[in-house]
Amino acid sequence: MKITKSLYSKEERAKRDATVWTLVQAILAPLQFLACLISVGLVLRYLLTGNGYELATISIIVKTIFLYLIMLTGSIWEKVVFGKYLFADSFFWEDVFSMLVIALHTIYLYFLIAGGMSESGLMYLALTAYAAYLINAGQFLYKLRMARMQMSDGVSI
Repeated sequence: MKITKSLYSKEERAKRDATVWTLVQAILAPLQFLACLISVGLVLRYLLTGNGYELATISIIVKTIFLYLIMLTGSIWEKVVFGKYLFADSFFWEDVFSMLVIALHTIYLYFLIAGGMSESGLMYLALTAYAAYLINAGQFLYKLRMARMQMSDGVSI
């Protein structure tokens, strides 16, 4: 498969490879994914058995903290590499969808604190946020694959 549009210019690739924020993203991304998997299990356990609401809630908060951390550090990474905190051309649609992911997680926290939603409603909201997160993670994994394919094709990424 030949990719015609480069994800990175030569200068952007050099910035990406030189910044510590690339390593930070490489560490936080799998940690957030692991937190999500654990939390999904705990949320499903609660929904199926009615047990473990507190543990499921803590796991959702931990997952949300990872999301906020990766979004903050990711925007710094994007600024270093592309000169924009968000919505750089190469990651525009991933960033747009990330806003939905952040909104869903933040809405969960709002209802957790303010009330107005049942425990099971909160759990279903968390699962909705996780589904959006998994789609968004897939977008980023696709871009990573594109970048690797461009490198193997000798295209400057």
